[in-house]
Amino acid sequence: MGGTSGIEQARKTAEALAHSPGFGNEHSSEAVPGALPHGRNSPQRAPLGLYAEQLSGSAFTEPRAHNRRSWLYRIRPSAAHPPFVRIDNGAVRTAPFTESVADPNRLRWDPLPEPAPGTDFLAGLWTLGGNGDVAQRTGMAVHLYHANTAMTDRVFSDSDGELLIVPERGGLLLRTELGLLRADPGHIALIPRGVRFRVELLDDSARGYVCENYGQPFTLPDLGPIGANGLANARDFLAPVAAYEDEDRPVQVINKFCGNLWSATYDHSPLDVVAWHGNHTPYVYDLHRFNVIGSISYDHPDPSIFTVLTSPSDTPGLAGVDFVVFAPRWLVGEDTFRPPYFHRNVMSEYMGLIEGAYDAKTAGKGGFVPGGGSLHNMMSAHGPDRETFDRASAAELKPQKIDDGLAFMFETRWPVTATGQAATADHLQRGYDDVWQGLERNFRP
Repeated sequence: MGGTSGIEQARKTAEALAHSPGFGNEHSSEAVPGALPHGRNSPQRAPLGLYAEQLSGSAFTEPRAHNRRSWLYRIRPSAAHPPFVRIDNGAVRTAPFTESVADPNRLRWDPLPEPAPGTDFLAGLWTLGGNGDVAQRTGMAVHLYHANTAMTDRVFSDSDGELLIVPERGGLLLRTELGLLRADPGHIALIPRGVRFRVELLDDSARGYVCENYGQPFTLPDLGPIGANGLANARDFLAPVAAYEDEDRPVQVINKFCGNLWSATYDHSPLDVVAWHGNHTPYVYDLHRFNVIGSISYDHPDPSIFTVLTSPSDTPGLAGVDFVVFAPRWLVGEDTFRPPYFHRNVMSEYMGLIEGAYDAKTAGKGGFVPGGGSLHNMMSAHGPDRETFDRASAAELKPQKIDDGLAFMFETRWPVTATGQAATADHLQRGYDDVWQGLERNFRP
């Protein structure tokens, strides 16, 4: 499945996918008519000789509005497997991040180098940093991935958190327990905690970003004075419909548990769910559908108006991690410096670029480019670079359409500690501070 024929087959499969729309819905789906029981979750005998199994993404006793669970009706129960054994973690790291110290300096990286031949999504995961404590289910991690082959005869699940996948180059076909999803650059895909999946490629290579959220599951932010509509609309999130594999062959199942990778070889594919219902489900979302809210008078609003998803913490309004997108939009502010302003923030920001250029950063070699990323930890001073400041300060303030780039941000309540491999990487830009040199003294008392 890693060669040209595998890519062509994956593309054909991806083009024919159906979905169930809506965020947080109680979805239901069956790949075979009659596979989904009615009137109860766990009948004495599940239909069609299937096994009933509940997958819980929250505690049983959490409030109904926060409860995440799905009932799966599968060919073999998940409990039927041999012991898991530790395997090498590769370039994957997990909180607490103790191999280096949190750095107040502004950091920026070029894209990951091209992967070695035969690198699949899991082998191509590379941890940049994070915060919190995975055993306490708090915090997050920033990963990047690069791959040039499909995951063949192996499946991955993450017990530590949910995975928000942000493709930057190359489309992905995600085969999950609950069905199939397609994620192209400009889309995001979310795999909930504990859901098994396999990644196939729709192009010769793939590259992108991953936010591993150890905390509360991502949800849509409250809209407050915005009202009932705007930002990311629930109807635009697409869940899969049931699709199953009934295959008796060796499959390596890899589980990430408390920071380490564990492996067991099953004698069958665990992607064998014939029907399911619930709200603990994967989904995809097209970032170009984000309904941008902005100023139509003056000033640049705070970037919180670009929040797509938020993982709440125990403090109202303070997120464990927010996912923010800077989508195409009009700028019309009068007497306004239109790019993002200079600021220091109690939150820590990791920013990535999916396509084009970002309006506050210089693009091109040595700049902020697709596949690269920057880290501005709490209270680090940042904002437009000198070239952007000079240009925006002198620009004619006519209505301006920003549609030549798509950037995003993982914003988190705690400092992000870079991993040792990120702090010493060859693709770390050593001269990042230089972009703010030359901001001259203009004060005229």
